[in-house]
Amino acid sequence: MFREERGLLLASLTRRFGDLDLAEEVTSEAIEAALRHWPAEGVPARPGAWLLTTARRKAVDRLRRDRAYAARLAVLQADAERDDAVAPAAAAGAGELPDERLQLFFTCTHPALAAEDRTALTLRCLAGLTTPEVARAFLVPTATMAQRIVRAKKKIREARIPFRVPGPDELPERLPGVLQVVYSVFTEGYAASSGPRLQRLGLAEEAVRLARILHRLLPAERETAGLLALLLLVHARRDARTGPEGEPVLLEEQDRGRWDRAMIEEGRDLVVRALTGGPAGPYGVQAAIAALHDEAAGVESTDWAQIVALYDVLLALTPSPVVAVNRAVAVAMRDGPGAGLALLDALAGEPRLRAYPPYAVARGDLLTRLGREGEAAVAYREALEAAGTEPERAALRRKLGE
Repeated sequence: MFREERGLLLASLTRRFGDLDLAEEVTSEAIEAALRHWPAEGVPARPGAWLLTTARRKAVDRLRRDRAYAARLAVLQADAERDDAVAPAAAAGAGELPDERLQLFFTCTHPALAAEDRTALTLRCLAGLTTPEVARAFLVPTATMAQRIVRAKKKIREARIPFRVPGPDELPERLPGVLQVVYSVFTEGYAASSGPRLQRLGLAEEAVRLARILHRLLPAERETAGLLALLLLVHARRDARTGPEGEPVLLEEQDRGRWDRAMIEEGRDLVVRALTGGPAGPYGVQAAIAALHDEAAGVESTDWAQIVALYDVLLALTPSPVVAVNRAVAVAMRDGPGAGLALLDALAGEPRLRAYPPYAVARGDLLTRLGREGEAAVAYREALEAAGTEPERAALRRKLGE
């Protein structure tokens, strides 16, 4: 219940009191109170409302005890009310965002914040990821990520960034940051950075839900269609991605009959919308790659040449070592394992790939296909050291045993 309600609690409390730190603290105190009371008194009929009421009371109690804190929050609330009064017509024209969490998304992705801080703060506060999980998602040390989150909160407080719905003229500028956050939430749900399970389906489904809301809110923005398409086309494979014991199942070994065909059809329609009417965006291109995988009857019949061409476009749009790794794997499927391995080896000096297990796994797989089993074992051991979930580690131990 806490995982489900945490984002709503934070959004509601931040809107009410104008302070993210206070909202986080009283949200934690509310769940602590629930852990004490609910086992003895029973779970209330509306647990979310119980948590919200308890958190609000604790916030009020804290403000009564700390007059300086209360005075500072009063200034923040006055600023927010003033900003809301400046352009009520614009806000009315845009329509209310259908979920307070998305209002907090736009607050946390305010242009006053550094780009790297925006996503980190939103993942930590709204998606409920721990600081180490956010750090793993961005391939940086935990201490570095903790500093980013603290810095972002301080900036919101000192710059008096209001919690409000952006006007229609602001939405296009603010949208890329929000899309990145939703994508990052999905990424953690699709391939968990740590824990006992490969997938965190609740997180992935939450990201899909938020992407749907964004697409409804901004139907003319092609990248909202691209992001939703990408998430649907990848999430459609969720039931086939793990075996009976939770072990990962590679794409070439998945039972494609278990893929969600209705979700794939919806995603394919959105890909067309995302790629027409102007230059393609990165989410639309990634969705097109996912669609080619989903449309193929098997790995052998997949249009690898087209996938490599799309990765070339994606690399031009968003240069990234992770994209380069995926492209190398596609080249290996098109031109043979030797060609793919040469591209992977050219990335060996990239520091961001040292803690990225798929890079070492890809090298191990291609070395195995080339009969270089000793080198493959070294690569799998490197991946094992960096793997975050137990199913990944178990699969790598099996590869080493083979």
